[in-house]
Amino acid sequence: MSQFRVLRRAARALSGTVSPLAPRVAALVASLVAVPALHAQTPTYARDVAPIFQSRCQECHQPGSIAPMSLLTYDDARKYARRIKAKVEQRLMPPWHIDRTVGVQQFANDRSLTDAQVSTIVRWVDGGAPLGNPADLPGARQFPDPNRWQLAETLKQQPDLIIKSKPYTLAARTQDKWFRPEVETGLTEPRWVRAIEIKPVRGSDRRVVHHVLAYLLQPEQGVTGLASTAHDHQMNAGLFMEWAVGKTGQLFPEDAGKLMLPGSRIRWEVHYHAIGEEVANSQVEMAIYFYPKGVVPQHRTVLRMFDLSRGRDLDIPPGEKTITQNYYVMPAPGRLENFQPHMHMRGKAMALEVVYPDGRSEVISQVSNFQWNWHINYVYTTDAAPLLPKGTTLIFTAWHDNTAANPNNPDPAQWVGWGDRTVDEMAHNWIDVTYLEQAEFDKLVAERKAKAAKKVTP
Repeated sequence: MSQFRVLRRAARALSGTVSPLAPRVAALVASLVAVPALHAQTPTYARDVAPIFQSRCQECHQPGSIAPMSLLTYDDARKYARRIKAKVEQRLMPPWHIDRTVGVQQFANDRSLTDAQVSTIVRWVDGGAPLGNPADLPGARQFPDPNRWQLAETLKQQPDLIIKSKPYTLAARTQDKWFRPEVETGLTEPRWVRAIEIKPVRGSDRRVVHHVLAYLLQPEQGVTGLASTAHDHQMNAGLFMEWAVGKTGQLFPEDAGKLMLPGSRIRWEVHYHAIGEEVANSQVEMAIYFYPKGVVPQHRTVLRMFDLSRGRDLDIPPGEKTITQNYYVMPAPGRLENFQPHMHMRGKAMALEVVYPDGRSEVISQVSNFQWNWHINYVYTTDAAPLLPKGTTLIFTAWHDNTAANPNNPDPAQWVGWGDRTVDEMAHNWIDVTYLEQAEFDKLVAERKAKAAKKVTP
């Protein structure tokens, strides 16, 4: 017999008596009856669900944007209600797949739903997806062009420099292609970069571009004028920016940036995949936002590819799940700005754990439900970005699922190794690392400790 039924019987037995327990039991029963009544109220689209969709879904789920269907109206949402419930319950949508139970949880670009928002959507669908009172509907949001430069809104300025790749025509049916043209930047003086953003130029280009790498090619010998010598741990400009579906761009911390020199060039690497129709003159473009002239940030940020596959050594037997690890040691104190796993169709999870020089260990971030068609860049907030001393060991772990239980697996009977194609596999993590002088590192650590002490002081 449930506790609730026992209490109800006790209330009935005590009713009409002078027992001092009677009022207490009756009040307890009344409170328990009220709780289910509150939860029994079905959310409505107009009052409860539409505001969530506006704030978290509609920017992508609108005509001309990247989502497969629109969610701008009640009729749209009602049509896809069951699919919406399944996606939000599994936390597949909005695309934010970081493990919420471990590691750093403060992100500057967090697009996830709260537990309460997930519950509201699920109860709305389970309750028949009612519209409710149309008078409760919020005013329609006016969304800007989904193909705009998004960081221009954040920075409240248009890009200082836009660089486009050369055009490429992709056949309707063909193997994956990698297009690697070089273009001039046109710079005639050194400039420090505060933000970078890459995107396909047209909607049709977005459909065929899997991902983009942009390498900055420039002579690094004799580079002077840097406020910090910590950049010595990266002896070339290297990878400038990476883009895949799910990554907007990179806005660097106020004390960091990337340096572009006169005569520099961009070597593009554009991964194309065919969609059954020809796409002519496809291009990608990169927006660059500079610091004002004369401003030299304290630190030079480096985009590192932390490779788990040890070059090209991945071994994923048919019908099996595998674990791959690799280790890196911090050559100097540093700050990790983000966490961005990259795998393909068998990728299931990736974690970053660190072992400090004193032997302590800590999980920094983990994606436990990796989705191969979303390459999310999880950007830490300034106050939460991990500060790691020199000698810290970074342990990267990747899990691949080559079994029939993986719904994304095209053929569980195939052995899978490293390869560029989406049917092959990869395992690496893109992280912007800002190397710090020891004195600056010690100062930042002390400031963090002081803030934490204030929070726990009554």
